[in-house]
Amino acid sequence: MVNILQYILWFVVAIAILVTVHEFGHYWVAKKLGVKVLRFSIGFGRPLYSWRRGPDNIEYVIAAIPLGGYVKMLDEGEGEVDPAEQHRAFNRQSLKTRFAVVSAGPMANFLFAIFAYALMFIVGIPAVKPVIGDIVEDSIAGHAGLSAGSTIVSIAGERTESWQQVNAELLDHLFDSIPLEIVAEDANQVHSTYELPLLGFAAELERGDLLTQLGIKPFRPSVPATIDQVLEGGAAELAGLQKGDTIIAADGQSIVDWLAWVDVVSSSPGEPLLIEVLRSEQPLNLELTPKETERNGVVVGFIGASVFVPEGLMQEHRTIIQYSPFESLWHGVEKTWSISALTIKFLFNMIIGNASVDNLSSPISIAQYAGQSASAGWLPFVSFLAVVSISLGVLNLLPVPILDGGHLFYYMLEMVTGKPPSERVQAVGQQAGIILIIMLMSVALYNDISHILG
Repeated sequence: MVNILQYILWFVVAIAILVTVHEFGHYWVAKKLGVKVLRFSIGFGRPLYSWRRGPDNIEYVIAAIPLGGYVKMLDEGEGEVDPAEQHRAFNRQSLKTRFAVVSAGPMANFLFAIFAYALMFIVGIPAVKPVIGDIVEDSIAGHAGLSAGSTIVSIAGERTESWQQVNAELLDHLFDSIPLEIVAEDANQVHSTYELPLLGFAAELERGDLLTQLGIKPFRPSVPATIDQVLEGGAAELAGLQKGDTIIAADGQSIVDWLAWVDVVSSSPGEPLLIEVLRSEQPLNLELTPKETERNGVVVGFIGASVFVPEGLMQEHRTIIQYSPFESLWHGVEKTWSISALTIKFLFNMIIGNASVDNLSSPISIAQYAGQSASAGWLPFVSFLAVVSISLGVLNLLPVPILDGGHLFYYMLEMVTGKPPSERVQAVGQQAGIILIIMLMSVALYNDISHILG
């Protein structure tokens, strides 16, 4: 229950930030180009708090339903306009001005992502070097010949210094028709080239870890199952576990390291476990019942305890991705462009059947990701905001009538024909757009609910 409330809280925070960014884009450009703004609302429905400011007495609103927002401008299509202010009505503006105002929302989302990534690169992003721990034999990576202990140094000619960069490059080339070239370095610093055939893989790709589905397991050092911190009120504290305890067995099964212990706990939500621990080198038996929690739509066990990691154990496998301010800005642009292009590729390939619609996510999944990223720290949360901001920007540019892209499409028609589409055409387009959005949301909700129910 606590997790669900945290997810909802951080989802609301994330949506409020990104909607404010999007609507501020419309608002700022409209004001700069002489269009009269009447209201700036974050959320829909009944106003919870509102105030007025400025020479135009603009109403600023925080509304009850935090799932969007809008900027209301003076427009003769929505009521009578004082003749003295008709020149400030949105519908009276030139095609260029209307195009700029409408496109400013998605552009603001892209700019937000660029500066978010730039900030992260300036601060420095902690990362893990892409050292392969194991390869599943009967898998794409196994058939390609990749081996445990190797370090992935480049993909398709692009240098890869971390697993994040490996994932990004794999996703970027997911729909390539030719095998993907991967260069890996073995323990003797010998470089070998491998070809990873990804054609058709995207159609079978399920929601979850891409590396796992390719058969690649990142290297993780063996760490004893020794408890470090114990969460107050958690299952570990209730069972009597203390800092310094080492779990050596569970229900008669030997626990060789922390990962083995995590596997046992994760697969036992709500089930009592008889565990054997070493405390001050003395054996002790305890009964522990992992609490239930939800992770990526699956119910797993959770005990509320962290592992003790010996100092320097992972030092040689860690790195920091960091650049100068100018380089960070450039990499922010590059990263935003890459994710935007990838989003468009996925949408297009979903339409033609080359990618699974299972990857569509509803607000349920977005709320989970918001809560999980916020719990991991401010850098993961900013990264989450950047990705969702890019998605909002791309989706809003789609030529669907109720979205910004639909209005821009009408303006392009007006540019060609010399007159706007008729009211009937716009009404039919709006209805079709609403139906399409409802269908997409229904599929996304079905995906999320199916994952939750297993």
